[in-house]
Amino acid sequence: MYKVVKNDKISNNIFHMVIEDNGKCKNYIPGQFVIVMSNMDSERIPLTIYDYDAYLNQIHLIYQVVGASTLELSRITDNIFSLVGPLGNPSEICMSPEKYKDKKVLYIAGGVGIAPVYPQIKHLKEQGFDIDLIYGVKSKDFIIIDDKIKSVCRNIYYTSDDGSIGFKGNVVDYLKKIKDNYNYIVCIGPVIMMKNVSEYTKELGIKTIVSMNPIMVDGTGMCGACRCKVDGKTKFACIDGPEFDGAYIDFDIALKRMNIYIEEEKEAMNRMLGE
Repeated sequence: MYKVVKNDKISNNIFHMVIEDNGKCKNYIPGQFVIVMSNMDSERIPLTIYDYDAYLNQIHLIYQVVGASTLELSRITDNIFSLVGPLGNPSEICMSPEKYKDKKVLYIAGGVGIAPVYPQIKHLKEQGFDIDLIYGVKSKDFIIIDDKIKSVCRNIYYTSDDGSIGFKGNVVDYLKKIKDNYNYIVCIGPVIMMKNVSEYTKELGIKTIVSMNPIMVDGTGMCGACRCKVDGKTKFACIDGPEFDGAYIDFDIALKRMNIYIEEEKEAMNRMLGE
């Protein structure tokens, strides 16, 4: 069991959870994730590490309630049953920042994708990088951790579907305005957003790294649930990723796999809500 220090709603169905992890994740590098279980019979949920307090041995996670398992997680007030990690490969640019000193780097975040983006930009700022960010949301009400993001970015370009903050439109629309300023992009968010960005930047010849978060069970490459097609080959997001070159991802397969259990998920959600 792991003590939950807090589990607060910070925006529309978005929660910030802090867990005492007994120091197991103190050496994590941005880009890695953990798998949590609310209770002994719960689904295993992969969540990217948002922040870590080495003094208190506390791990910070941000997640959005999108189904029965995350709804169950949002109701936890005392302890969670299991926390495994850190898992996955760290962000390549954070692992070897010296290799990217000559790059003009742009980050693109969509929705809750800002949570895994923050620790990467923070890490790079500490290494002397000046990072710009396009942050896309449905509306200004979905903006989260804004003060933290502002503290580590040089420039932030907001986009919103309804025009309530920043540029009215999507991240690709805004990228078209500033594309000539960058030659390396890291994009994290909804799969359809990463697909659209990757297709556009492929045309431009701008390398774009995406972070895949498919269905995942064990997180060690044994179950095969998180498989992705990358450059015609099967890769596992948990051990080969979660980062991949977006130009080589088969996003159509990834989108189809996301909906495999949509009916079962609806039934589970209805049971959870008591309908």
